Amino acid sequence: MAIEATRPVRVLIVDDSAVVRRLLSEALTGEAGIEVVGTAPDPFVARDKILALSPDVLTLDIEMPGMDGLSFLKRLMHYHPLPVIVISSLGQAGCGASVEALRLGALDVLAKPAGPYSVGDLTANLAGKIRDAASARPRRAGAVAEPQVAGLSSLVSFSNPKALRHLVAIGSSTGGTQAIEQVLQGFAANCPPIVIAQHIPAGFSRTFAERLNQLLPMEVKEAENGDLAAPGRVLIAPGGFHMLVEKRTGGYRVLVRDGPLVCYQRPSVDVLFGSVAQAAGADAVAAILTGMGSDGANGMKRIWDRGGWTIAQDEASCVVYGMPREAVKTGGVEESVSLGKVAETIGRGLCRPPGPTKQ
Repeated sequence: MAIEATRPVRVLIVDDSAVVRRLLSEALTGEAGIEVVGTAPDPFVARDKILALSPDVLTLDIEMPGMDGLSFLKRLMHYHPLPVIVISSLGQAGCGASVEALRLGALDVLAKPAGPYSVGDLTANLAGKIRDAASARPRRAGAVAEPQVAGLSSLVSFSNPKALRHLVAIGSSTGGTQAIEQVLQGFAANCPPIVIAQHIPAGFSRTFAERLNQLLPMEVKEAENGDLAAPGRVLIAPGGFHMLVEKRTGGYRVLVRDGPLVCYQRPSVDVLFGSVAQAAGADAVAAILTGMGSDGANGMKRIWDRGGWTIAQDEASCVVYGMPREAVKTGGVEESVSLGKVAETIGRGLCRPPGPTKQ
């Protein structure tokens, strides 16, 4: 969706709480480049206002009367796809529903104000998310996913004797939860060690990892400090923390650390990729997927400089092409491929002779 630079992003707020609708409306009304065109207390009112007001972006609550947010989102993304940002509670049920919302096509999730998390924190973050969402290309729910291209004799595994490289790193943001799931579907249970930095709030990353662990043949878990990056295991950086990789005898382990935001993010893809470049060098294969901003571009260039194999998702298959575009601009991307070819391309990269250090 392309929004004219001269007009503000039109936002519809959907939440059953009158207090939340008022707070969000008041906060966003003062934000440059954003216009709150309406609010709705439930999906039925929201449906009518979408048709009448033509908003560019929706904010959506999950727990609402009459029709829950997930049911509404599923119908919306099938009949009238729009960029949607979910605002949900941090409880176990809220986290599970939010991860499901991402699977159904929501672009991002934010935690509702509660405890130490203030309304000011939410609205400051929300304004940026709304501006980002306005340029996204949401996928119609129910659309057939681009098939994986079987360029190897089987799913990508670690048993191939030609697998010369030994660590896979993936970074993504907006639209990334769906993209990651599709990429991992191309790997066998004995996949190479995989480490992932996905921009996701604290609290939601564990639920995301648990869901993937149930769906996929390999072990998928939210990383804990000191976890081994081993064959058959996928480690996902916990929301609110950076994840780094360090080399140890016979393999790698991850470090989970607090620290300042990098490229406005924690976890940061740049932090992960930079550590992978240092630890694995030419033994690394890195892929950067859909996402807004430039996080990961510098880290990917460092992997490329040290002889690693680097892959970017192409523009046509991205929800948001920002992060892959910035990585390509650095000159540190070997191949740009569609989402359905990422797993196969990672597999080919694992089997290529390590490249020379380019520094």
